[in-house]
Amino acid sequence: MTSNSVPATREESRVALVTCGEIPDLDPDDRLLLAPLRSRGVTAVPVAWDAEGVDWAGFDLAVLRSTWDYAARREQFVDWASAVPRLANPADVVRWNTDKRYLRDLAGAGVPVVPTTWAVDGVDLPDGGEYVVKPAVGAGSVDTGRYDLGLPEHRELAQAHVARLQAAGRLVMVQPYLTAVDTYGETSLLYLPDESGRLAFSHAIRKGAMLGGPDEGGAGLYKEETIRPRRPLDAELELGERALAVAPGDPHSLLYARVDLIPGPDDLPVVVELELTEPSLFLATAEGAADRLAAAVATRARKRDDYYVT
Repeated sequence: MTSNSVPATREESRVALVTCGEIPDLDPDDRLLLAPLRSRGVTAVPVAWDAEGVDWAGFDLAVLRSTWDYAARREQFVDWASAVPRLANPADVVRWNTDKRYLRDLAGAGVPVVPTTWAVDGVDLPDGGEYVVKPAVGAGSVDTGRYDLGLPEHRELAQAHVARLQAAGRLVMVQPYLTAVDTYGETSLLYLPDESGRLAFSHAIRKGAMLGGPDEGGAGLYKEETIRPRRPLDAELELGERALAVAPGDPHSLLYARVDLIPGPDDLPVVVELELTEPSLFLATAEGAADRLAAAVATRARKRDDYYVT
């Protein structure tokens, strides 16, 4: 090298970490990605998905994160996702996964899921027992309530909840309340790419019960959660893999995934949700998780032609 030589520097990449207007600076967990991305020569920019005038083609990759306000505008959100040139996770997954009727596909493939009644216009609620009422399109347990249908006041509130959702044109889900969530809790399995770039189990957390009673239409993007790390059971890991196998395309091409499980009445796990669009990944609960995800984002940003994922 001569004295006039300039050391070679790696090409900078630009990545959008896609959020919503209510969280312009990202969720705290997602901010853990900023430093490891910067160390890999990636400029990460928080951008609201519905912000005006954004040149999405100017990013090497757009990574869906805290877009938690899409529920009331799902079709707009899905159309937006389809127009982004390089999106993770991809638009076909977004369309499939933002409507919880994907649970039908899981059940049809033999994956144990929480039993669900779907209702567009009215619903005959069970005579008794504890049940959950929620919309098929929603995030963060918002618009979700728990009801003891043997209690007249709870039954009345459940019927009002169903009517409120249906008046807004939303498909209603009615599910039995799985009481194991009050003791064992809910297990979330988190998947991130391994060193080869293939999706692999990364870590797991335990969530405590979130539904203390009826929902009365309060505002907010999400309900607070009590989180701690968990070592999952073999049966949970096996069920997580079975659920991922049903997702559109090659599940190993996904940038991230989360599978939420609760033990059913027979103590065997069932899938409550398969989160492939905007899940919290609880990066802070597992050493190296943020760094592993940042490495995968950087790789995909630099290999943009290989991950043209519309």
